[in-house]
Amino acid sequence: MNEVQRAKIIIKVLNKTYPKIPIPLKHKNIFTLLISVLLSAQCTDLNVNNVTKNIYPNYYKPEHFVKLGRRKIEKLIRSIGIFRIKAKSIYNLSKKLIEEYDGKVPKTFEDLEKLPGVGHKTASVVMSQGFGYPAFPVDTHIHRLAQRWGLTNGKNVVETEKDLKRIFPKKYWNKLHLQIIYYGREYCKARECYGITCKICTSCYPKRKKPIKTKKA
Repeated sequence: MNEVQRAKIIIKVLNKTYPKIPIPLKHKNIFTLLISVLLSAQCTDLNVNNVTKNIYPNYYKPEHFVKLGRRKIEKLIRSIGIFRIKAKSIYNLSKKLIEEYDGKVPKTFEDLEKLPGVGHKTASVVMSQGFGYPAFPVDTHIHRLAQRWGLTNGKNVVETEKDLKRIFPKKYWNKLHLQIIYYGREYCKARECYGITCKICTSCYPKRKKPIKTKKA
């Protein structure tokens, strides 16, 4: 079975399992989506949502966070990992949006990746979930699953993203990356499936008997 055949199986299973898929990070507008994605680094979506539900009713514009200042932002997000670094990024990002983008989130990868604390993955999520632009955000979890499912030999998330974009038609990208995330959390867990128990793994590799070791991103 080649990668194209495996890709067809994966799309079929994911569409059946998750015909409709919600955006996991709660947000009020595209700016708050950007903030939530930034906060989600090294942190669960659930933790981010628990924190931001008390923030976004009152603070949801760059101006709000600039007025708050770094110290108050730190207090608001204290329960999130590396909160001081993230607070600094949020403050500087908000300031830059006001000074250079009229307080609006830019709609290009290039401009998004110029913002403090915003890398390619964060920009991809905003482009995909915020603006509906075809993108395939790849984190370490998708990287691991892509290896298990025989879609990539990539050594890092950049190489894996290129492989997934090559294999899957562009029209599927936005929905597919979310479906993969949800499927990985529910069925193809790092320490439960091991590449030999879930529907996708057993369909793509029916003869696989030993747990597969994946390369870390």
